[in-house]
Amino acid sequence: MLRKTLDQFPLARPYLIVTVIAVALFWPTWFRLVGEWLKWEQVLAHGLPTFAIFIGLLLIHPPAPTDSRTRRGFSIAGSLALIATVAVWALLELVRIDTLTYLMLPAGLLALAWALLGFRAMLRFLPYVLLFGLSLPIWSDFVPYLVVLATTVVTKLVSGMGITALIEGANITLPYGRLVIADGCSGIRYFAISILLAMMMAILNDFRWKGWVAAIAVGAGLALVVNWVRITALVVIAYQSNMESSLVADHETFGWAIYAAFVIPVMWLAPVRRRSGVPSGKPPHLLGKGFAVVVAAFLIGPLGISLAHSRATDSPNWTLTLPGITSARSTSLPVPLSVPDELTQQAWSRGPGTWVYLAQTRKAGREDKLVPYLPPRVPGGTWFHTDQSADYGSDIRIYQHLTERRQVVTAERFQVGNYITSSYTKAKLLQIPATLSGENRFALIAVQSTCAPRSCDNAVERVRNTLENLALEPAQ
Repeated sequence: MLRKTLDQFPLARPYLIVTVIAVALFWPTWFRLVGEWLKWEQVLAHGLPTFAIFIGLLLIHPPAPTDSRTRRGFSIAGSLALIATVAVWALLELVRIDTLTYLMLPAGLLALAWALLGFRAMLRFLPYVLLFGLSLPIWSDFVPYLVVLATTVVTKLVSGMGITALIEGANITLPYGRLVIADGCSGIRYFAISILLAMMMAILNDFRWKGWVAAIAVGAGLALVVNWVRITALVVIAYQSNMESSLVADHETFGWAIYAAFVIPVMWLAPVRRRSGVPSGKPPHLLGKGFAVVVAAFLIGPLGISLAHSRATDSPNWTLTLPGITSARSTSLPVPLSVPDELTQQAWSRGPGTWVYLAQTRKAGREDKLVPYLPPRVPGGTWFHTDQSADYGSDIRIYQHLTERRQVVTAERFQVGNYITSSYTKAKLLQIPATLSGENRFALIAVQSTCAPRSCDNAVERVRNTLENLALEPAQ
């Protein structure tokens, strides 16, 4: 193996150089990425091993050489792609939209390969970059969707088995206790590892795009089925053992045993096509003029970020203006909100059954985010989102207490500098124009109103009226 690796090293060297240049060009994001890997969180425990596999595959199974008869010159399209990629990354890095900046790293690798090695070499590099993309901390964004999918499938399976259970959303209440399909039941680790194994198989077998699609489809489908089987089996075990089985409380090993029972036969039956010796042909050579574009990209990226941060200005706190409000404690809200401690929090009451909540923060340094990360504000397990929210529009949410059955109407508004939106996702994007204009303050406004026993119509009207009449103004 070592002899073969040394013989193939000339084929891998251009791509390793591109990777090193990419680390230097996008170093702030790479630095944070390594920090995320070293946290060894459950959804990203595979991050650092995946990057090691990415480098290992370049060494032991490098991209096949391109057609040496094709004469390559300076790639104008590749250079423009690199400049555009760096410009977009710089804007995202400026406002610290971490998920999107992480996604720009694979794009940066491909753009660099295109500018320095040519289009054909970039296509050869694409499978390896896709595998590297699995190491990015984006998996937590898939967790809510996987939980919803698992909840839908498992509840149908449990209902079809004739098990006596009360199913409310992700809560399955059995005669002797309750099971909750929470984030830990998403199966994200099985999902990530299965796709990683599928991509490794596709690269080692030099699959074409059809083989890639088939391999990833099988891997993703296998992971979903394993997780559904695991959750359903736990529900059956809990029902049959009156919630006394040790697997109900500690089901980690049980889940991996089921995963192994599925994945080992699939890997055993997977096709294997080995390369016979070192591929013939010459590796792609680095284009000298491409390095001039790399220098320009350095000026646009890291230097441009530093200049933009120098425009930030200080601004006073915001105060809430709304007729008919009286000061209250943040803990008095009907639905308690989970907000990071670095946000300054205030609350007011407005007439019977209506509350207004304000949490704000200021971006103090270039490493801070203008819009901080906000976890789900309503705690799971006690409150759940009801389906009737859709009757009142996307900006209105109705939550119901799991045991007391009372309902509360909630609505949120986000203010980023002078920009206002009801969507947290849009607020993250509004950081870009706000930061470029020198704004450095963010606020979350939440309005809550309790429902009548039979209808939430009046509560919805109170919430909307409150949102229409409130405003934020700089403190004097």
